[in-house]
Amino acid sequence: MESTGGPYLNTAAVTSPVGIARLLQMTFGCTTFSLVAHQGGFSAAYGTFCMFVWTFCFAITVFIITCEFTHLHSCLSLSWGNFTAAFAMLATLMSLTAAVIYPLYFVQVGCYPIGCEVRDFRIAASVFAGLLFVTYASEVFLTRAKPGQVTSYMATVSGLLKIVQAFVACIIFGALVNDSQYGKYVATQWCVAVYSFCFVVTVVVVAFSVTGKTALLWFPFERSVVIYTFGAVLLYMSAAVIWPVFCFDSKYGSPRRPGLCAKGKCPWDSQLVIAIFTYVNLLLYVLDLAYSQRIRFVSHL
Repeated sequence: MESTGGPYLNTAAVTSPVGIARLLQMTFGCTTFSLVAHQGGFSAAYGTFCMFVWTFCFAITVFIITCEFTHLHSCLSLSWGNFTAAFAMLATLMSLTAAVIYPLYFVQVGCYPIGCEVRDFRIAASVFAGLLFVTYASEVFLTRAKPGQVTSYMATVSGLLKIVQAFVACIIFGALVNDSQYGKYVATQWCVAVYSFCFVVTVVVVAFSVTGKTALLWFPFERSVVIYTFGAVLLYMSAAVIWPVFCFDSKYGSPRRPGLCAKGKCPWDSQLVIAIFTYVNLLLYVLDLAYSQRIRFVSHL
């Protein structure tokens, strides 16, 4: 039989630098959650989150390798370049978080009371979790847009920042629901509205880029994203002023942490986390606005 469409299998999917990085991601991810599931153990919300991160990233990485190796990605209604770039950035952030959380809550120097074998498994899992983060970060470095290169929007600095902005917003939401007392004032409720609006629009921008549907919109997507980013900067500037005032000014809140506040269940701690990450996201949106002036959207890659 003669082949008229070229080779059926794309060997570059596993032999190129990016392909090798993905094979290492698959290996390190499988090793990490296997060590934890076999003997390391996990518990509570923190441990469950770490296991979710490792299994989720492993599953999507296997899916990406399979699709690229077999050319199946050409059959999907996705902008494949945008999808893989967005996932690599998201996996980098998630694996970094898990690589910090797991040893922080589950690794100890001594053997008591968990036993030396369990301790060793947890240390090994933490090492492989760190290596997993490095491999995902390597993929982001390898696939990021180079100067003068025509590439997918999500591979540009602006596109990658969209993923980071949404991830930071999730951290803010987590602190909000942890007894942050944001409902006490209309002003703090406004801040929550700002976080929610910017998160939703950012996710929509990512979704349209990943699905490759930007060309079907009746309005200029590129210009709209830049205008939205400018609006998000203004909104976050208002939240960056309002939230600290209504949480840490002595007239409305407490400038210092209350002495009787229980660790892990103190509204002041949640308010501080929200304030810090509000400034982080403000900086990210400012950087996004600056970089968005220098790119052009390519929706079909």
